[in-house]
Amino acid sequence: MKKFRLIFFVTLGLCLVGQTSRATNAYVTDSLEITFRTGPSIENKIITFLRSGQPLEIMESQEDWSRVRLIGPEQGHMEGWVLSRYLSTHQPWEIQARSLKQENARLKEKLIRIEQQWQKAAQGEQGASAELKGNIEALQKVQNEYETLKREAADFLKLKSVHDATRRTLETTQKTVQTLSKENERLRSSQKNKWFATGALVLLCGLMIGLLMGRQYKKRKTYY
Repeated sequence: MKKFRLIFFVTLGLCLVGQTSRATNAYVTDSLEITFRTGPSIENKIITFLRSGQPLEIMESQEDWSRVRLIGPEQGHMEGWVLSRYLSTHQPWEIQARSLKQENARLKEKLIRIEQQWQKAAQGEQGASAELKGNIEALQKVQNEYETLKREAADFLKLKSVHDATRRTLETTQKTVQTLSKENERLRSSQKNKWFATGALVLLCGLMIGLLMGRQYKKRKTYY
């Protein structure tokens, strides 16, 4: 059993030593501060302490140590050595939680914007519906007024037709009355002339009879 463990650790060490050709990204593990040294030994000088979640780029690995480069503009791409057992290729839960919180906050803001846009669209739709309803009511009112005007116009045309017929009849009657008046005046004038002629004739006859009777009276008087 001890022999098997020895073989396992030797193989693991060889694998770690062999991983010097390709750089990979890693993170300092959760809830931990580790030393960042100038070399792969605890005797090397400590440059700084790295907090949990610090992103790193693994340049090479030797036994229990890894040469890494700090990632980030504030770190200035510093290089140093850290213990490999404190590194993880998975993003720490704290960073993931912070990222998820930020993503959740962004989604909430986006949802709020979408809700505001939806409310604005709904208000616009309500306004458009109200305007459409008002236009329909106005159109119905205009149609009703048109129908009323059409009926009134038909009644007016009928009334105008009756009025024109009455006016024509009245004009004809007036002309007839004027004609009859002239004819009556002419008849009156003719009747006056007849009466005047008859009176003159009667007067003349009376004068002649008077003259005849006067002569006979003189003759009789002479005779007696």
